[in-house]
Amino acid sequence: MKLRWSQRAQDDLVEIALYIAQDNPAAARSWVKRLRERARKAAASPLAGRYVPERRREHIREVFLRSYRIIYRIQGTEVLILTVLEGHRLLRPDRLGEE
Repeated sequence: MKLRWSQRAQDDLVEIALYIAQDNPAAARSWVKRLRERARKAAASPLAGRYVPERRREHIREVFLRSYRIIYRIQGTEVLILTVLEGHRLLRPDRLGEE
């Protein structure tokens, strides 16, 4: 499936990478690379991700990279990464483009 990133997910990625880079720029680059690869794998097998517990909708799923949640929506032949957040953070509907 085709993979796309929402603006929010892109912003999340930059924000997290900048935070990690404060202590270790090389680790930040490595983390971004691993996270993008995990997202590509999710797009290749989108139904392998679990339902997002807060939403319980078949087309909204998530995969993990360590403690980070990569939340995506399956839209026809496309996977849209909606947001990336730390696992302990609550998922608000606005992070998914919902109210």
